[in-house]
Amino acid sequence: MEVLPVAVVTGANRGIGLDVVRQLAHRGHHVVLGSRDLAKGRAAAARIDPGAGRVTAVQLDVSDGASVAAMADRVTRELGRADVIVNNAAILYDTWAQARTADLDEVQRALDTNLFGAWRVTQALLPLLMRSPRPRVVNVSSEGGSLQSMTGGTPAYSVSKASLNALTRLLAGELRRHHVLVNAVCPGWVATDMGGGGGRPVAEGAAGVVWAATLPDDGPSGGFFRDGQPVPW
Repeated sequence: MEVLPVAVVTGANRGIGLDVVRQLAHRGHHVVLGSRDLAKGRAAAARIDPGAGRVTAVQLDVSDGASVAAMADRVTRELGRADVIVNNAAILYDTWAQARTADLDEVQRALDTNLFGAWRVTQALLPLLMRSPRPRVVNVSSEGGSLQSMTGGTPAYSVSKASLNALTRLLAGELRRHHVLVNAVCPGWVATDMGGGGGRPVAEGAAGVVWAATLPDDGPSGGFFRDGQPVPW
């Protein structure tokens, strides 16, 4: 039986995450679809893969260490490998807020998912990733996390994504000698529940994430990209 590379995608029952699952499955990966609500995750997985041969839904709340550990244990027991991690789960695009008056509890909640969630998942799956012949980590970021572009507003989201970019750089540097490629990707303004209407098609935003998840061995690491092109830090 063919052994497929395994990709784990967080926050994947809708929007960009779901289309990343779809594209990776079509490109020959077995995809673990992480969703806080398992019923929604299973329904999403069934739409992409009615035969349940390429997509497995798992309950995954990246802000909950026990949930992350349970996911990693299941992937280890049932699939025995993880070749790609796509840290897509994110919350709180706080367009109503200003840094000078921000609710810091709200900022902390954003950090717990957008930064620490990605950190937890990567640490939990790193033992499997290190055994992969082509390990890749993709942190789904935003130009809102670019220091060069910041002028104010969306403090929880912007600070959390800038921090995710910093984590990307640290992991890329530490894992370079293990041939793990780690990059941050901005999918652009996409027409999702978080992004709102009027953005680019979801499939276009997801394609840039899939590009980073399927880089060749001589591909970049420690970069910040949109549509395969560098974004200023």
